[in-house]
Amino acid sequence: MLRNPDGSVQSVVGALLRNRGLTLATAESCTGGSIGALLTSTPGSSDYYRGGVICYHNDLKVGLLGVAEETLLCHGAVSEPVAHQMAAGVRKATASDLGLATTGIAGPDGAVAGKPVGLVFLGLSSASETRVERLDLSGDRKTIQLEAARLALDWLRRYLQ
Repeated sequence: MLRNPDGSVQSVVGALLRNRGLTLATAESCTGGSIGALLTSTPGSSDYYRGGVICYHNDLKVGLLGVAEETLLCHGAVSEPVAHQMAAGVRKATASDLGLATTGIAGPDGAVAGKPVGLVFLGLSSASETRVERLDLSGDRKTIQLEAARLALDWLRRYLQ
């Protein structure tokens, strides 16, 4: 049975990571560090959470995470391929077992044709595969950021279970 002191998704994820001996790193754009803040609110999170990168600017996505400039030019920062490369890049850069990434449009500005406010892509990378999930969220900026962070952790929870 998992030791889960408070029932929160971050606590459940932490227990799953700890029990499996896995480490995690995050690359956050639209969530602005919300995932890292949730993870580190759980005591003992240094056992499994190696850290994160808040990479708002494309130069950081390229320089720190290895996102290809061509991918950004062809698909834009808010895209499935960028989420894929961010997750894999943060996993590799931090020597973690898993990489979790977010890129999206939290609003109120930033929407473009085909990419509305609330569009978020999550990326999850392990040594054997990288997955991407699309979210279409609504609400104000803070709501979208927190919901994306919680949904990213819940997606990770389901992956680990």
